[in-house]
Amino acid sequence: MNRADLRALTFDLFGTVLDLGGSLTPAIDAWLRDNRFTGVDAADIWREWRYRQRIEQYQDNIVAMGHSGYLPVARRAGVYVLRQLGLDPSHEQVDRLMAAWQQLKPFDDVLPAMKRLAARYKLVALSNGEQTFLDHLVRNRIGWDFDAVISVETVGAFKPHPGVYRKGAALLGLEVGQCLMVSANSFDVMGARMCGMRGAFVNRYALPYEDTPFQPDLTVRDFTTLADALT
Repeated sequence: MNRADLRALTFDLFGTVLDLGGSLTPAIDAWLRDNRFTGVDAADIWREWRYRQRIEQYQDNIVAMGHSGYLPVARRAGVYVLRQLGLDPSHEQVDRLMAAWQQLKPFDDVLPAMKRLAARYKLVALSNGEQTFLDHLVRNRIGWDFDAVISVETVGAFKPHPGVYRKGAALLGLEVGQCLMVSANSFDVMGARMCGMRGAFVNRYALPYEDTPFQPDLTVRDFTTLADALT
């Protein structure tokens, strides 16, 4: 990949910088035990929850009745999955489960790699989260001073809506081709590539990529190998 005109790395947070499964699966397990819910596995809940969350985000974009926000959509997805698996939690019980999203932690390799990358590029969070939620996570959970923290609220649609990538580049005063979208979500990399942004697929779990002509410019297994490739 030609790095000569690359100016900024825009990072997905959820699942890329932040370890969702590692953060939330133990919290779900504790919640099940605290509420004496039996016969359901925390790992199964998380797998289905993550899958349903993406469906909810796509539906939110498609119906175009106003952007719901990341946490409300995550809550709707969680309630759907719990009911699908035969649980019927109260509103207060769901509140306690959703509180775990405030305690997300980054992957261990993220901050050392960011320090290396910051010497060469602008490092920007470009995320589906609400601005206030992102500010909390960046300040209190990630602990990295990004050059900018951009929420999809600026566009009113979830990624991979093309406006998110174009608006992100515009807010940075750059052309889309001067930015590299770094994401562990293949749909996110694909969405960026379709807009002319470059894309790096952080494939920690050896997952397949989308069946599309819009392939990543770079595929790495973690942030250490991302920094190796770009510095």
